[in-house]
Amino acid sequence: MESTAHMCRKRMKMKRRTPVKSGLNIIIVGCGKVGATLTEQLTKEGHDITLIDQDPAKIQDLTNLYDVMGLVGTGASYSVQMEAGIESADLIIAVTDSDELNLLCCTVAKRVGHCAAIARVRNPDYSDEIAYLREKLGLAMIINPDLSAALEAARILSLPLALEIHSFAHGQAENIQVKLPDDNVLVGQDIASLGRSGLSQNILICAVERDADVIIPSGDFQFAAGDRVSFISSHTDARIFLKKIGLQTNQARNTMIVGGGKTAYYLAKRLLAIGTDVKIIEQNRARCEELSEMLPDAIIIHGDGTDVDLLKEEGIEYVQSFVPLTGIDEENIMLTLHAQQVSKTKVVTKINRFNFKGIINQLDLGSVVYPKYITSEAIIAYVRAKHASIGSNIETLYHMFDSRVEAIEFRVQEASDVTGIPLMDLQLKKNLLVAAITRKGKMIIPTGTDTIEVNDTVVIVTTHSGFGDLQDILL
Repeated sequence: MESTAHMCRKRMKMKRRTPVKSGLNIIIVGCGKVGATLTEQLTKEGHDITLIDQDPAKIQDLTNLYDVMGLVGTGASYSVQMEAGIESADLIIAVTDSDELNLLCCTVAKRVGHCAAIARVRNPDYSDEIAYLREKLGLAMIINPDLSAALEAARILSLPLALEIHSFAHGQAENIQVKLPDDNVLVGQDIASLGRSGLSQNILICAVERDADVIIPSGDFQFAAGDRVSFISSHTDARIFLKKIGLQTNQARNTMIVGGGKTAYYLAKRLLAIGTDVKIIEQNRARCEELSEMLPDAIIIHGDGTDVDLLKEEGIEYVQSFVPLTGIDEENIMLTLHAQQVSKTKVVTKINRFNFKGIINQLDLGSVVYPKYITSEAIIAYVRAKHASIGSNIETLYHMFDSRVEAIEFRVQEASDVTGIPLMDLQLKKNLLVAAITRKGKMIIPTGTDTIEVNDTVVIVTTHSGFGDLQDILL
C-alpha cells in the first residue's frame, strides 16, 4: 500500500515540472464516478488537483490520465491530509460513498487548514438537517445527488413533453428543451417571423440541436422537424408559448417508479406533495416495508420491476409517466425501451455511467437524468465562482446538449465593464446570448436596449466553456 502511494506521488511530481497553472489548489477525496468526473472537468479548467482514495487502482488510473497528484489513504486522516497539502489548499471536496466519512473529512480539513469544504451527503435521514450541518460544520456546500436527480425528474414530469427543464433565479426563469414534431407550427418558420407573429412573446430561443450540430441561432435561423429546441422564459410564459405552438402542457397525474432506493424516495415524496399519484415497485421486501412507513400515500408493490407481466398487471400501458430507478443502467434502459413500446407514457431514465453516452443518445430515450453529472455541475459552478473576481458570482451552471452548451447564471455584485451599457453596444463574443435578466424579482427577456445592472442576475447561454465571471462574455 505504501509503495503504491509513493509511486503515484513520484509520478505526478515529475509531471508538475511543467509551468504552474493559475487555478485553485483542490483536494478531492473519493475517486468514484463523481470524483473522476470532477477531476476531468477541474483539470480541464486549469486547477491543481490532489486525489485521495483508499483504492490504489483508482488512484493509479486517474493519475495516469490527468496531471494530478494521488495519495492512497483515508481522507479523514490528519496525516494524509497534511501530506496532500491541506494547509495550502483552497478547497476540499469529499465525495466518497460514506456520508459520515465525507463530513469527517471536511471537519478535519476545516480544523487544520483554511480551505472551503464541500461534502456529498446522500442519506435521507440527513436531508432535513442539511442547513444545520452546513452551518455548524462551516461547509461551503452539501451535495445530495439522489435528491438533485429526483428534483430534476420532478421538474420534467411537471411538463412531460419537455426533454429537460433547468431552473434559474430561484424558479423565476426556466430553460426548457423540447423536440419539434414533424407537423409542428414552428417547422419552416424562422425566429424573426416568430417575433413578428407574436408567437415568441416573452420567450427567447437559446440553442438548437440538429443532427450532430448545436447552434446558437440568429433571427434568420429556420426550424426543421426533429430539432431539439432550448428556450428560456418564466414558468407561466413557457406554458403559454407551448400551447400556442400546439404542445401539451399538462402535468403527469400519476407515476410508476421501478426501484425503491434513495432517489425513488425523494422523487415520490416530491410528486405526492404536488398531487401526483405514485406507485413504486421494489424487489426487496424489507425496503417495501420501510417505504410504506415513509410514504403512506404511495402504493408500494413488492415484486420484480423487470417482470413484463407484473408491469402490465400494474398498468404500465395506461400510466402517464414511468421512471426506472434501479441501480443498474442496463435495466433502466431496457425498461425505458419497453415502456415506449407498450405505451405512450412519459419516461425519465436515470443513468449513472457516462461511458456509453454517445450510444445512449442514439437510442432516443427522451429525458435522461445523470445524478453524477448534476453533482459535478453544482461543484464546478462553485469552483468557478470562487476562482473568479468579486465583480460577479456564479449562482447556477448547467451543461446542455452533451456539454456543448453552457447555461450560466451570474449575480452582478458590483459595477464593471458590462454594467450600465446597452447590450447592443457591448462587444460580445460570438456564439453567446444574454438570455435573461432578473431584476427585483422580475424576469426580463432582454433586447439590445436593455442593460445589466448591479444586483441583477443574468443568464448567459454559450458554446464557450469555462466562464467564471460575467466579464468573460466580452471580446
